[in-house]
Order: sequence, then structure tokens, then C-alpha cells
Amino acid sequence: MNTWLLPDGINESLPDEAEKLEALRRHLIDLYATWGYRLVMPPLVEYLESLRAGMGTQLDLQTFKITDQLNGRMMGVRADITPQVARIDAHRLSKGDENAGVNRLCYMGTVLRTRSEEQGGSRSPVQVGAELFGHAGIESDFEIISLMLETLHSLDVNDLVLDVGHVGIASGLADHAKLNNQQKEDYFDMLARKSIPEIEKWVTDQSFSSSDADMLLALPLLSGSVDLIKSAKSKLKNAGKAVLDALDHLQNISDLLGSTFPNLVLHIDLAEMRGYAYHTGIMYMVYLPGRGACIAQGGRYDGIGEAFGNNRPAIGFSTDLRTLANLSFDTTNLVNSLGVNGILAPYVEGAMDDTLDVVIDDLRAQGEQVIRQLTEVMTFTPAQQGCNRIIEKQGDDWVVMSL
Repeated sequence: MNTWLLPDGINESLPDEAEKLEALRRHLIDLYATWGYRLVMPPLVEYLESLRAGMGTQLDLQTFKITDQLNGRMMGVRADITPQVARIDAHRLSKGDENAGVNRLCYMGTVLRTRSEEQGGSRSPVQVGAELFGHAGIESDFEIISLMLETLHSLDVNDLVLDVGHVGIASGLADHAKLNNQQKEDYFDMLARKSIPEIEKWVTDQSFSSSDADMLLALPLLSGSVDLIKSAKSKLKNAGKAVLDALDHLQNISDLLGSTFPNLVLHIDLAEMRGYAYHTGIMYMVYLPGRGACIAQGGRYDGIGEAFGNNRPAIGFSTDLRTLANLSFDTTNLVNSLGVNGILAPYVEGAMDDTLDVVIDDLRAQGEQVIRQLTEVMTFTPAQQGCNRIIEKQGDDWVVMSL
């Protein structure tokens, strides 16, 4: 047995990658702070009921379960930090008061999943995200989406495609057509898989009115540019007020995003159903051309705090720190510690040289990386020790010299 092997999809980071990830972490936490988002650090494990509260069965399937040896209760290793942050807002910060005001929170931490979201992907991503609680209007929708885009733009990740949908359209149409629970489950599953032939056969086999059947058949085809919303209003005009209100909301947020981010490519998908079990409004995902998987995602999930005693509006987004680090942007300004950029201090035999110690302390206080040579004879070159400068004695003074 190779004892050094890690389980499939479980990651570790060697110094170069770890330093890059840490620099990105600091950059993003500082960015979110300028927008008023305060950092929280939820625990790695919680009781199972808390972790999966309001999030549907999919998250439960992604959660590793363990037993608390103190009391025999089932715990889970977090597979998503969002419900943890919702618990913090509802119970710890808002203290059960639905009118407690707006809380802006951000987080960053490793999550563990039973399966990766894509073939060969990570089961231990470093999840990064921001959540806004206590506001249900278009203003908070726009703020969170803007912060998600700024997260990427701040790292020189451009040419973004934003895919936007609204779970209220499919659910509103299902309610209008009076689908029972099993019919809803079947229809939403086919929508999520974009299985048009299955939907056509399924609709034919049901006893819907011709108007409802036409709308149920039209919905999976409503995907395209922002202009599609106008067509959708015509094709779904008889679907009821909830559907038409959701379409108006999509139109308004699309207009706002288009005017604020003129280089952003907006794509509308009214049949997008990923996360429909807990989302209650708009849903969005960011893609890069030529890359199949999304690089950031989020949505509105009002009411998630109800399981924690406080039913509050909520919206947020998340991404993966490793995904961001692997995108093709220049991290030179973020990661000054990468590469050969240190200062090598000479070996001093016997008692330490007080004047050299002062120089080293001053350099480190300035943010410089100073490495002490451990032996009198250099076994490794300064470059092999990550240094492009050395400290030399010139007369009575210690001086930093470039190599």
C-alpha cells in the first residue's frame, strides 16, 4: 500500500500554490470588506439537521456523516458553507428578529463533498462567498451579482458570460397548471436535464388544457439573449401573475446589469433548474468561453433562516479559490512571495550578532522575507533557498546586496 496516496479528489497545496491561494484569500477578504461584508468562520462540522436545513436532498447526498462520540448524534462535515452562514445570521446575529436589518457576511473555507461536481474535479474545494440577509429587493440582487463580477474582474478575469434564470417562472407555471407533487418532480427533473423529447411525450400523456400544454412545452426552449424575455412574456402570458412578475424582475435586473457592465455577455435561461429545491428567485452562474463548468454561482434563497427560527430574505454567491487560482491571470502583484524574492542572512558562529539581528528584524517589519543561513558553508545557492539578495558586512554596517 502506498501510504502517501490521497483519496481521489482530495487536495493539498505545496508552497507555491499555498502562497498563491493565501494571497488570493487576503485579496478577496480585503475586497469584500470595502463593500461592507464582514468575515465569519463557521465550524468544519455541525449536527446534520443544521447543515442540510432548507437546502434539499442534493446537499444531504454530498455530506459525509460522522457520529458524535459524546452524545451519539449524527454530525456532518460541511459540503456547503451557505446554510452555516444562514444559521449565523438567523440565530447568532439577528437573534430571531425578522426586522433586525441587513447583514452582509463573507466567508472562506474548505468544504468536503462525497462526489465532485465534475468528472475528475475536487471533492475538497476552498469555498469563497458572500451573503446578504434582510433585504428582498432588486437592489440587493444587483449588489450581490456586482460583487461576484467584481471578484473576477479584480483578478483580471474578463470576457465573462452571466447566465441568469428565475426559479419562480417554472414553479409559477407549475402552480398555474395545477401540477401535483409527482408531476412537479417529473417536470422539473426533465427541465434540469433539458430533455425536450421526454417533456414532449410527458405533456402529451397528461390531460392539460391546450394553453397549459403549450406553455409547458415552450418553457424548456426559452433560452437565449436578453431579448428572449419579451418573447417569453408573450408565450407565457396566461401563466399567471407570479410568472409575469418574475419575468419583469428578470428584465429589470438584466437592464441594470447591461448598463453597468457593458462588456458583460448576458444569457437568459428560463428553464434553469439547478438548485430549484431551495432557491426562491433569481439564479445566476458565471462562465468563461470555452470552459464547460461555471466559475461562480449564486441565487436568492429567501426563507432559509426559517429552520433556525428567523425567516429572512437572503441572497448570495460562491466560488472556489482553487478555480480562481488556476485561471489565466497575472498574480505578480498579489503574490510577491512567489519565486526568488528573499534575502539571505549570513551564518554567524557562536553568539548572534546583535547588529545583524536588528537589520533582520527591520527588514521583516517592512514585509521582506529574510532567511537565515544555517551553516557556514553554503550547501545550497541563495536562489535555491528562494533568495535574490544577501546581507553582507561592509565595514561596520550590514548591507543588503543584489545578486
